[in-house]
Amino acid sequence: MHGTSQATMPAQSRFLQGPFAPVTEEITAVDLPITGKIPDDLNGSYCRNGPNPLGLDDPNYHWFVGAGMVHGVRLRDGRAAWYRNRWVRSQSVAEALKEKWAEGPVHGEDFPANTHILAHAGRILATIEGGPLPYQLSHELETLGPCDFAGTLPGGFAAHTKADARTGELHAIAYAFRRDNVDHIVIDRDGKVSRLTTIQVADQPMMHDFALTEQYVVVYDLPVTFSMDAARDGRQLPYSWNAAHEARIGLVRRDGTAADVRWIGIDPCWVFHTLNAYDEHDKVVVDVCRYEGAYDVSRMTGRGPVTLHRWIVDPAAGTADPQCLDDHFQEFPRVDSRTIGRPHRYGYSTAIEHLQRAIIAPRGALSDETLGNVLFKHDLATGTVTPHSFGRGAAAGEAVFVPAAPEGAEDDGYVMALVHDVDRGATDLAILAAQDFSSEPVARIHLPVWVPLGFHGNWIAHTEWH
Repeated sequence: MHGTSQATMPAQSRFLQGPFAPVTEEITAVDLPITGKIPDDLNGSYCRNGPNPLGLDDPNYHWFVGAGMVHGVRLRDGRAAWYRNRWVRSQSVAEALKEKWAEGPVHGEDFPANTHILAHAGRILATIEGGPLPYQLSHELETLGPCDFAGTLPGGFAAHTKADARTGELHAIAYAFRRDNVDHIVIDRDGKVSRLTTIQVADQPMMHDFALTEQYVVVYDLPVTFSMDAARDGRQLPYSWNAAHEARIGLVRRDGTAADVRWIGIDPCWVFHTLNAYDEHDKVVVDVCRYEGAYDVSRMTGRGPVTLHRWIVDPAAGTADPQCLDDHFQEFPRVDSRTIGRPHRYGYSTAIEHLQRAIIAPRGALSDETLGNVLFKHDLATGTVTPHSFGRGAAAGEAVFVPAAPEGAEDDGYVMALVHDVDRGATDLAILAAQDFSSEPVARIHLPVWVPLGFHGNWIAHTEWH
């Protein structure tokens, strides 16, 4: 086992305590112990990104700004070959670790990518929003340096991307501090920018995520905007609720221009994450986790609730018909990535009792069926929700669907998530059978360390490495 240590973190901020508490070492462990059996057809790595601050003692620490740390588990031949966790070496992180920075292009602030990890065109990328470039990682999660897609990206990038399985393109919506516009960026299957469309918006809104259909890019222009008052107050992420900013959805044709955007008003709300979207005849269906009413990102406070929500958007009529799909408090929605931009039947999400306590103003106790130890599987054709509970005290992260075969059916595969093992005081990678979701995991891979609650991850198949 290999370790790189840092000083013990102060536990002052709510996001430095409990299930969010950062780790202080980089670990390499091999041949991990397993309960159950890892399916032989899983050949690749489960990787997840998230903030893991080092040397930070600010009691007002904001969860979104901690140095990025990627955690990975390599599966092959029915074995868990290794676990690694590595800080993403931005210039500041490399300096803090007394290492030489890998160097490379910098657009805007050089910030350690802490939000997502994905594979595209032979690169493994750690991403973050707000304008910085992604960082490219090796297959063993070592930092190779910032990536501007072979010099084809003129500005910053984004945390969330949407990969179109049919075209091989990677789409993103990028915003940055103090910009009165956002960019729709398309990366082609060769890993270069093939299209960039700049869309004008007012008040410098935050756009954490977006949606994609076969015809449209769907933009969320919502009332969380850059706040100079929040910046003056020293808030680390100065985006606050702006009641004067109209909440609206923008439809941009994928083959059109910024002049073609169709803006449609909606009730004020906030959205961090999209489940999926698709075209249905002359309408657009958009499924998201929606925060009802005002939400202040700078303080991470709101009234809630956070539920699975659908808009049926009619571009001709200029309307967005709202529907609540499921009223459990939930976040981190995911679909089978092969269905992105196309009709989907199934979705997965995570109960957020731990996040409710930290992020949303208290609304009373939740029932045992909606604690943060539960994953949900949604069958949107039947309207049924199947929970999988990991037992009291466990904290489950984002669920990631992994197909059993590249051409398999939407529901034929596995669901992976990191789950805190209360008895061990460490974390397991749980593998569920998607078609037998409520049953015991087919395998639990026992990691040697605690993995703090973080953000987003992906299954990176071995075939995506080349």
